[in-house]
Amino acid sequence: MSKLTTYAPPGNLTDLDPTGKKAWDAFISERVDEAVQGPDPSQVRHDSPRSQFYNLTKTDTAADATEATVTWTGFPRIIKINSISDVQRWQRADASRDVQDEYCEWSVTRDTAGKITRVTFTCEGPEYWSLLAQTDPDTVLRLYQTFVSPDVQRGDLFGLDGTYQPRNRWNDSTSHGAMHLIQINNTLAAEIELAAAATIVRVINGQELVTEQQLIQCSKYGQPERNSDPHIGGAVNALARQKADISLVDPVGLYFNDLSTDGWATPDGSDPKSYWTYVRGDAGHPVRAVYEVPQGRGFTVGDITIGGKPIQYGAQIADFITIKLTAVACRFGQSTTAPQSACVEFAQTAAAADAVFSAGRPAGYRAAPPTSTVRR
Repeated sequence: MSKLTTYAPPGNLTDLDPTGKKAWDAFISERVDEAVQGPDPSQVRHDSPRSQFYNLTKTDTAADATEATVTWTGFPRIIKINSISDVQRWQRADASRDVQDEYCEWSVTRDTAGKITRVTFTCEGPEYWSLLAQTDPDTVLRLYQTFVSPDVQRGDLFGLDGTYQPRNRWNDSTSHGAMHLIQINNTLAAEIELAAAATIVRVINGQELVTEQQLIQCSKYGQPERNSDPHIGGAVNALARQKADISLVDPVGLYFNDLSTDGWATPDGSDPKSYWTYVRGDAGHPVRAVYEVPQGRGFTVGDITIGGKPIQYGAQIADFITIKLTAVACRFGQSTTAPQSACVEFAQTAAAADAVFSAGRPAGYRAAPPTSTVRR
């Protein structure tokens, strides 16, 4: 198989002009290269290089390639394990996008009686929107008006200096719209860094680490309490232990996998899943979804029950959403990379720790979006 010519936009979206497409390819390629190199060994030990991770545009994907799709639940597990009841966790998850940290964020629309009429979900990374805003701000405005509200004005999205504001009045709450991800950990750079870090095989005191929690505790590539981080890392590392080379499938992104409606019921007996619609991204890579009952059916989302309980929170739906990423592995049995014999260690000084460590992740895990149209 040949090398990839260019990295495509997430979801194979068609918003970018030729300049934007070139910039996006450069951005993803640079993030992958940084992830392959890993952090500075003087600051983070036993975490580089990641020679089993590769750039699709620079290294061939061999004929034995196989894809592995990793899925996890969209509801934030950290909220779940720190709540005393379902109602409490649903309320807390619906209260702020800042706790929606499984690459799935949502906004809830209610009628004048407070009943839910629509819940909008997104898994689009913020980097894409920052780049699109640099190359084509008119398209950013049009998309907001199309998908969030026709009332969106340019001044709502851009500062006085013309800089795009990812957390704007239409994209910073659980009640006034959700155009793309804003939770600090929900970035494509995070996805790439996590996948690369997880390719390091570790043999500690003669024992090969294989469980999700062993790996994430030792390699420190994410939060052990999340649904996503340990599961992604465990799946990628399982491929790495087969001495394979690994990358993320193009287009690189996080995508909706499915909505399961087992145990759901509608007032008229109709299929509750029929009200789940993907509205952005191609068929295999959806990045935006809406749960809404069309007008004229005689009921709304709030009249649908899950396990006998009416839907009163968007979080109830998030319990049944799965998010996915897809890795590709090839050259099985051929890697000569030696396992690391120690866990990740950070430099001990406070200044160095601040420079390389944030929320359990190495520097670069949440890399900033590009600041020019081609290179950051």
